[in-house]
Amino acid sequence: MNNCLLMAEIVQAPQLRYTSDNQTPVAEFVVQFPGLREGDPSSQMKVVGWGNLAQDIQAQYQAGQRVMIEGRLAMNVVERSEGFKEKQVEMTVQRIYSVSDLSTMPMAPPPAVATPTASPSPAASRPATPAAPAAAPVEPASYDDIPF
Repeated sequence: MNNCLLMAEIVQAPQLRYTSDNQTPVAEFVVQFPGLREGDPSSQMKVVGWGNLAQDIQAQYQAGQRVMIEGRLAMNVVERSEGFKEKQVEMTVQRIYSVSDLSTMPMAPPPAVATPTASPSPAASRPATPAAPAAAPVEPASYDDIPF
């Protein structure tokens, strides 16, 4: 149930490393996203990708790119050299898209294609028939009364 989608800018280029036990590829990089309110500072977060996705991330993405990342969030506790513990957020990426490549996302609408017309078709000379009235929008189901 821990799944989120975030649009951010890559601040630190992805670094590829391999685990010591079975040489699984791991890509780590840092992204930044704007604050929630006007005047809030931007926030940074570490993002980690594993396996073949890690190799793709390292090969295709660099600092300065805007991306949409989908994955799981985790909070890590880090012991600081000053003697206190700090919580840091980290995202394990499952899918990543360049913002310029949003048409490749599964739910993106297909791009509109303009088709040039050389001559008017016979259908264009016929009078237009009135369109059927639009159906009323369907309200989404309310699941607030689920008994569990």
